[in-house]
Amino acid sequence: MSQPHLPVETLGEAEVAAELTHLAAEIARHDEAYHGKDAPEVSDADYDALRRRNDALEAAFPALIRDDSPSKRVGAPVSSGFPKVRHEAPMLSLGNAFSDEDVAEFDQRIRRFLGLTADDALAYTAEPKIDGLSLSLRYEKGELKVAATRGDGQEGENVTRNALVVEDIPKRLTGDAPDVLEVRGEVYMSHADFAALNERNEAAGQKVFANPRNAAAGSLRQLDSNITASRPLKFFAYAWGVLSEPLAGTQSGSVARLKELGFQTNNYMARFKSADELVAHYHKIETDRASLGYDIDGVVYKVDDLNLQRRLGFVSRAPRWAIAHKFAAETAVTVLEGIDIQVGRTGALSPVARLKPVTVGGVVVSNATLHNEDYIAGLGGDGQPIREGRDLRIGDTVVVYRAGDVIPKVMDVDLERRPTEAEPYAFPDTCPECGSPAPREAGEAIRRCTGGMTCPAQALERLKHFVSRAALDIDGLGAKQVETFWKDGWIADIADIFRLQENYGSGLSQLKNREGWGEQSATNLFAAIEDKRTIDMDRLIFGLGIRHVGETSARMLARSYDDWDAFIAAMDETADTEAETNAALENLMNIDGVGDTMAAALVGFFADPAARAIVNDLTEQLTIVPLEAAQTDSPVVGKTVVFTGTLERMTRAEAKAGAEALGAKVAGSVSKKTDILIAGPGAGSKLKKAEDLEIETLTEDEWIVLIGA
Repeated sequence: MSQPHLPVETLGEAEVAAELTHLAAEIARHDEAYHGKDAPEVSDADYDALRRRNDALEAAFPALIRDDSPSKRVGAPVSSGFPKVRHEAPMLSLGNAFSDEDVAEFDQRIRRFLGLTADDALAYTAEPKIDGLSLSLRYEKGELKVAATRGDGQEGENVTRNALVVEDIPKRLTGDAPDVLEVRGEVYMSHADFAALNERNEAAGQKVFANPRNAAAGSLRQLDSNITASRPLKFFAYAWGVLSEPLAGTQSGSVARLKELGFQTNNYMARFKSADELVAHYHKIETDRASLGYDIDGVVYKVDDLNLQRRLGFVSRAPRWAIAHKFAAETAVTVLEGIDIQVGRTGALSPVARLKPVTVGGVVVSNATLHNEDYIAGLGGDGQPIREGRDLRIGDTVVVYRAGDVIPKVMDVDLERRPTEAEPYAFPDTCPECGSPAPREAGEAIRRCTGGMTCPAQALERLKHFVSRAALDIDGLGAKQVETFWKDGWIADIADIFRLQENYGSGLSQLKNREGWGEQSATNLFAAIEDKRTIDMDRLIFGLGIRHVGETSARMLARSYDDWDAFIAAMDETADTEAETNAALENLMNIDGVGDTMAAALVGFFADPAARAIVNDLTEQLTIVPLEAAQTDSPVVGKTVVFTGTLERMTRAEAKAGAEALGAKVAGSVSKKTDILIAGPGAGSKLKKAEDLEIETLTEDEWIVLIGA
């Protein structure tokens, strides 16, 4: 049987939407089980892989980013049982690899970004990924001052008292340590200690833990440190956060320094010079996995040179310079009992398989993505047969698999067990929610409802999107609450959120009188909504749910226009079809990263009277804050720069990322609004146009001097 784990770039919108539709709720459920109850239903590998898949899908299809997407969220909110600790340097997650080919692609991405050839030297470290609880330890003058869990990546739980009783965690460092040293690592429990703990607990009639990770997390997060002290916890150090001075110049050297200072480090950590060597080490660890004596869920690779790590930087919630190579997926056999069609906020019709519940990778699942109508028919994104051309029919016995994705995929079908009455599935050509035509345009893999704002499914999904973490992010108002309010007629469009207290804060129909709500929870929600009347411009743009405009694109647009009024005026001008030349449209297209597709989506959205009425109604109730420059003391803050020609000291991607980090706006072509052109060898028409417009032109070396790189 073939496994259609299709690369993201081969997928259509419908198949992506089918995965993302179920992603947020599933991850939220796992967050609560993992962080809130210390009783996860899946392994760390599955959880991290599911987050990675979400990030990859959203990066390729930003228009499909959902309301409650977990992107840019790490972990879960801090428990109310512990004081909060704000991480001075965020505790981020890692990207994932699921195959040897993914590791090779990781190496190639690094080399492309840095401008290295396949023959250039590039070293990595590799070490087991411990299945435990992430912990940050801050030392000052060699003494442990604060210990904090990862929490949501920005804020964790203060568990200092408990960390002080863990034997593997030094209370005072040995040797010459930096004045400030934040060590990061993993708290875990060995198999032998876990078995002994459960045996003791069972004999005493106490809680028996499901696995070592649960036991370690539950033990560290005890309000009584005496209980923590009685548990056999261990700690591996593998990274660091804030430092008053560097530990070493490399990842491997820094970890070796941590060992000298008194920390336990993993003996399987080693340095390698190629992707092939990394993969070989992965398979060695995979072979030795059962005899390690503790749980791991993969192998982590990191670029060894810390200067290169700094150059590579971060993407979203993960570093470019590291990746976690996860262990293999799991499969199961079940029956395809039905096919449901879901309608997303952009009108995409997404088929989802209804399965006879089955356990896959330790999780009971009842749904699986079916991608799009071609996938059901046995065709891939390139129009070529998949599953050797076998189609999927209701009643079929199918093989499903999980590779950490939030929802399983249908891998194959057993034709020998196909019911005689099973018929090929007829994909609908009308919207199941509003009855509007749902055509499939040429070159598209999906059908899309044409109902627009009149389609109730699209309206509801837009509302959910607007309250997502990356958009409005109101405490107490998530997708579930919005759906309830919408069904009951309390909220019809996004502006109604800010009229909720006015309409339902008093009188017979009061929020506090609804099931699940009370005086305090209603008061808290109204206060949270009021707090969000001031919103960052990029969050608002993203929250509007414009097709093809994701978080990154929204920030790019907010950075390119001075404020909301300037942005909305420009959008109005782009729709002017009377003018011979449309300067506003040219300026929009000139923004680096804005192509024909995104520009058309923006113009079409703001030219739609129904959409514009909703936007106007909403913005009258908001104070919109322009995007602040990343570095206010940078000499290029707010300036529009264009790179042209061949850059010799950095790649184009590195140059763009660096300029934007300094608060500059990077454009794709030269115009009157360009402030600086950086021209390398081979510069052509852009250089000439800049000279004609008397725009400041710099060489690459002059640019590096200007920004102080």
